[in-house]
Amino acid sequence: MGQLGVDIAAAYDPQLTVDAMCDLAHPRKRAAAEWARQHVADRGTEFDRGRWAAAAEFGVLGMKTPTRYGGSGLSTTEALLTFEGLGLGSADAGFVFALASQVFAMQTALIESGSDAQKDRWLPPLVSGEALGAFAMSEPDAGSDVASITTTLTACDDGFVLDGEKAWVTLGPLADVVIVFATTDRAKGRWGITAVLVPTDTPGVEIGPIEAKSGLTTCPFGRIRFDRCVVPAEALIGPLGAGAAVFSSAVEAERAFLYAAQLGVMERHIDRAVYRARTRTQFGKPIGSFQAISHRIADMKLRHEAARLLVYKAAALHDRGESVALAAALAKLQTSESAVTSALDVVRIHGAEGYTEAAGLELDLRDAVGGLAYSGTSDIQRNIVAGLLGVDRPLRPDPRGSAHR
Repeated sequence: MGQLGVDIAAAYDPQLTVDAMCDLAHPRKRAAAEWARQHVADRGTEFDRGRWAAAAEFGVLGMKTPTRYGGSGLSTTEALLTFEGLGLGSADAGFVFALASQVFAMQTALIESGSDAQKDRWLPPLVSGEALGAFAMSEPDAGSDVASITTTLTACDDGFVLDGEKAWVTLGPLADVVIVFATTDRAKGRWGITAVLVPTDTPGVEIGPIEAKSGLTTCPFGRIRFDRCVVPAEALIGPLGAGAAVFSSAVEAERAFLYAAQLGVMERHIDRAVYRARTRTQFGKPIGSFQAISHRIADMKLRHEAARLLVYKAAALHDRGESVALAAALAKLQTSESAVTSALDVVRIHGAEGYTEAAGLELDLRDAVGGLAYSGTSDIQRNIVAGLLGVDRPLRPDPRGSAHR
């Protein structure tokens, strides 16, 4: 089950959600931060399988996986405390993002919607770190508009034929197995989408190279092409046409929880900004005595606390089995945008030094920018929130003289 599940799981009580929200030094978060300081103390330049194996040994990859598959079956709140700690203690945001992507996207979809045979085959090696998994929906011409995907799944004598191309697949260039979303009937839109589990050594799977990007460099992504790739009927995740439901469930979880590590990064930025404000002297006094600096740091703290509350509210709803659609969109929107603003603020507080590579802050800023696109852009999150509030639906007059939706 790994150190994470064995050593500190017994420390929790029924007030875990309140504890997580109120205690910035929660023991689970502290344990993860200390592990990250020891094992991810420097920023790498490429994906590190040694670190991946160490994270698996610590229990990170099995946190949300049931014990029968080698995981520890922790609650969502416990998992987020861990990732918040990893973000706080790690120097490599890309590596932590890769871990979160597999745990909260790929493995979540497999756990929630996969067959017993699929879970028996793939969850143990995914949890142990022996295998890498990917989650492939986006295409070169289909990002937020998932109903417009063109990858097809066509019935044949041996099962189905998969044809098409997926883009920006996190861990795709290294993955051993990938969950692919394809259409069986484009006329049905989202109701024609089906999910299928495909080992990447299947004939017809073509893995593209790792694509260069502005940040998160140790979290590789790229394209995967399927050319007359034959998969058996047993590869389907759920029934035909259920892919949109599989995708929505997994992406809501990903959207809410993928950015928990950014909470830790923002906390680290606040600590560094405060240190700078107290030690940097200009005009004969610490720069923290100037409101231009102190108010900026106060705003950093405000954004960080607001993001934490939204993320842990989403976790609480998820643990209670309730819908997280609205909470997830709000949490993702607040956290991803706050991470960019706070990263920029800490650069500004350091002045010209903050703009140098030696300071290491420009790397954090480039890492944070990626969060504006992953799991749906900020504009898409606002669309989700507005739609769930019903702002696009006119009020109809009630015969009794009031209005209703």
